Amino acid sequence: MTDIPDIRKAALSDLESVAPLFDLYRQFYGRAADPIGSAGFIKARLTQGDSVILLAEREGRAAGFTQLFPSFTSVAMAPIYVLNDLYVAAEARGSKVGKALIDAAAGFAREKGAVRLSLSTQKTNERAQHVYEAGGWQREADFYTYNLKLVD
Repeated sequence: MTDIPDIRKAALSDLESVAPLFDLYRQFYGRAADPIGSAGFIKARLTQGDSVILLAEREGRAAGFTQLFPSFTSVAMAPIYVLNDLYVAAEARGSKVGKALIDAAAGFAREKGAVRLSLSTQKTNERAQHVYEAGGWQREADFYTYNLKLVD
């Protein structure tokens, strides 16, 4: 198996590849399995075009994905992207799929004229933090992130 995955922007025809990975991603963060809901969510994103999903494949099999949401920075008056989701299939971990997805996300955002790519991860997700920091990502020290829960 080659070390370098093929990465491309996912299309609606990729729903059957992306949705199961998205469901596993949600389970990683403590949510119950919901293959129907996951497929519906991903189908809506792909249909409405309100996010960009990059799909990594190795030898024709889905190996991981990342989902980017467009936004803006008012201070810089420029577009940014939020790398909201990143998941690598268990059998592909340790094979640089995650790094390749992050690099592809940065390349995509640059091509679109974005000035920043942002992400958040759990404090306990040390493996991901290592990958981000090794890739030059910097933990923000000047800002706190706050969330207002609107639905239980």
